Amino acid sequence: MEIHVVQPGDSLYRIAQMHGTSLPFLIAQNDLHEPFRLTPGQTIVIPQPVRTYTVRRGDTLTAIAAREGMTVLQLLQNNPQLGGQEQIRPGQPLVLSYGNKLGTFAVNGYAYPGIDVRVLRRTLPYLTYLSVFSYGFDETGRILPQQAGQLTRLARQYGAQPLLVLTTLGEDGAFSSERAHRLLHDPAARRGLLDSLQQTLSAQGFAGVDVDFEYIPPEDAAAYASFIREVRARLEPEGLTVLVALAPKTSAAQQGLLYEAHDYRALGAAADLALLMTYEWGYALSEPMAVAPIDKVAQVVRFAASVIPPEKLLLGIPNYGYDWTLPYIKGQSRARSLGNVQAVEQAVQVGAPIGFDDTAQSPYYHYWRDHAEHAVWFEDARSIRAKLMLAGEYRLHGISVWNIMRYFPQLWLVLNTQYEIVKRG
Repeated sequence: MEIHVVQPGDSLYRIAQMHGTSLPFLIAQNDLHEPFRLTPGQTIVIPQPVRTYTVRRGDTLTAIAAREGMTVLQLLQNNPQLGGQEQIRPGQPLVLSYGNKLGTFAVNGYAYPGIDVRVLRRTLPYLTYLSVFSYGFDETGRILPQQAGQLTRLARQYGAQPLLVLTTLGEDGAFSSERAHRLLHDPAARRGLLDSLQQTLSAQGFAGVDVDFEYIPPEDAAAYASFIREVRARLEPEGLTVLVALAPKTSAAQQGLLYEAHDYRALGAAADLALLMTYEWGYALSEPMAVAPIDKVAQVVRFAASVIPPEKLLLGIPNYGYDWTLPYIKGQSRARSLGNVQAVEQAVQVGAPIGFDDTAQSPYYHYWRDHAEHAVWFEDARSIRAKLMLAGEYRLHGISVWNIMRYFPQLWLVLNTQYEIVKRG
């Protein structure tokens, strides 16, 4: 796999010629909606398959997989143009393999129940876990109703384990410190929650739980770790997974309501897996900057791996960017969220060349609209590769994508060409 950075005067046809590949193949693999409109600094992923196959009349994906000694899921991973579906046609080229890879990763992706099923089907071949966001609970510990049956069924169909995301989110969409505190100090509510959780997991076909309690009062750190141990003790005998989401800390003594109650060592020991939420340095209310600058992310990974076994850790990767209107005014400015594909398409439309910050290992650009300057930071193939390499360097269990509601072809293309993806069924 190579990453081509578009230069002034480049055309996709010239890029294909330069790398000895076909134009339709590049368009299909990168899922380019307007392939003949490019902007300098844009990335094009050049996959380099070692084995290909041309579909013959009467072929099915199942038959091809059996004949080639591989699985249907591997064919779906290698051929994103199939959209996660098994329909093929005579004459259609398929990638069979990309040869030796750099390692093996488990991959988690977050989705809301309302996700477009077409996006979900395209993404599930690349997932080990699907975290369904999110389930709350009332004062007695009863899990609040949420329907995720379609997601859990589809996840298992594609060999992914669905996880119920348990949060303290209120009706206002904010994490509740008070709700967390009440639960952690009410034994009856905790027992009620464990009973309700167990029932919900079984009824809706979940393979485990992803606990994401944020903004917990600092004095509740020990109680939170104890709660995670209780959850694992209840679910482990049934073979269910317990994952805990962690705020991005760089030291045990890091101050702030988001960080202090997340005791990495205790929570890492209590859960099966721990997710590092390594994003939102650049966020809606911040000054313009990368969402997940690699230098900042690396500091979190370094600390986490020193107190939690790396084979338990998932590195969080953002699947979005932000568009800020300048000048930035602290306390007043609010950036607009946008998808990574949308960010590139906007750059093409406004004629903005894309830059790349070497320290953050993240792309950005500036443009003008309605007499105002804008700054955009997002993710591309280069920033994704940098994060995957970091996870590989520390031998982490894998990665976790927040979130998969918008399909980002280059993320899955870079991941799949470089790493084997764990499938557990």
